[in-house]
Amino acid sequence: MPGMLAGEVAMAATYAQRRALGEYGERLAAAELERRGLEVLERNWRCAQGELDIVARHRDLLVVCEVKTRSSDRYGSPVQAITPAKAERLHRLAFAWCAAHEVSFAALRVDVITVLLVRRSSPVVTHYAGLT
Repeated sequence: MPGMLAGEVAMAATYAQRRALGEYGERLAAAELERRGLEVLERNWRCAQGELDIVARHRDLLVVCEVKTRSSDRYGSPVQAITPAKAERLHRLAFAWCAAHEVSFAALRVDVITVLLVRRSSPVVTHYAGLT
């Protein structure tokens, strides 16, 4: 890319690859939620406090879903990336989403979907309902 140093080009390519990997994982996660009977209301909702990967509904239950996509489990399970602080932030973001959309739900659940993409194999999609 003109005007970029070799390291910057490599970083841009790596960022683009990670972003594409994440978007693919989120598409698989949304399809899994729909397969389980949830209605996906929104993907990649952002506000000043952060982002929700997927916002869904199951009857009168609001489900916010964090999606973790990895190309290997070399650094442990992707679900291990959900710390108590991250779970608390997801709850706050869920309430912010409700306020922004002027809606309320009888209950809130935070789910995690991990997507493991291993070469020469089908993606492994695992849904952890109510993990946090």
